[in-house]
Amino acid sequence: MRKINAAAASVLILSLATTACVTDPDTGRKTISKAAIGGVGGALGGYLLGDLVGGKRDRTEKILGAGIGAVAGAGIGAYMDAQEKKLRERTAGTGVEVARNGDDLLLRMPSGITFATDSDAVQSQFQPTLNQVASVLAEYPKTYIDIYGHTDSDGSDAYNQGLSERRASSVQSYLASHGVQSVRMAAKGFGESQPIASNGDPVGKAQNRRVEIKIVPVTQGDASAS
Repeated sequence: MRKINAAAASVLILSLATTACVTDPDTGRKTISKAAIGGVGGALGGYLLGDLVGGKRDRTEKILGAGIGAVAGAGIGAYMDAQEKKLRERTAGTGVEVARNGDDLLLRMPSGITFATDSDAVQSQFQPTLNQVASVLAEYPKTYIDIYGHTDSDGSDAYNQGLSERRASSVQSYLASHGVQSVRMAAKGFGESQPIASNGDPVGKAQNRRVEIKIVPVTQGDASAS
């Protein structure tokens, strides 16, 4: 039921990626070293370091078709810098983690603050924070947004997969209802398959129960390739 060896490998890989993060003392930005990316990229497959949910080409065509547009090459870094700064400011002290990997951003939201146990409804006390996230995402529309749901290892694989999918979809629907264009978003559940901590204790399980939002710039290169 658990695929123990694969799960253990995932814990090790993601732990290495986490310990390889570097925090800028002036900006507070967390980045993953190129060496770490090279070491974990192949093993992670489509998760975090891989392609977008549904494939970038299809997503780009839909975004351009909606008239959203793309970011020019020289302006990508500044565009994502400004977005990162606002996300950090508006989620400070909420339990939401903001990390940077190149020009991509990752928001990690523990399920303990987003969802009640076994529920896929966003908790009312977290809604003001998610409103702030939505306002920043709406302000910077030239990005793809992937929403990933994860669980701990309690329960069956099938149950956890379904719960992770429902939670990711719930966040997607919430963001869409608060001004984030649906065409920019896609959701995927990973169940218990991508732990970031040990499932052997309550603290680790709490870390594994999470929703992540990956934010990737839509570039002129993407537009030309679509």
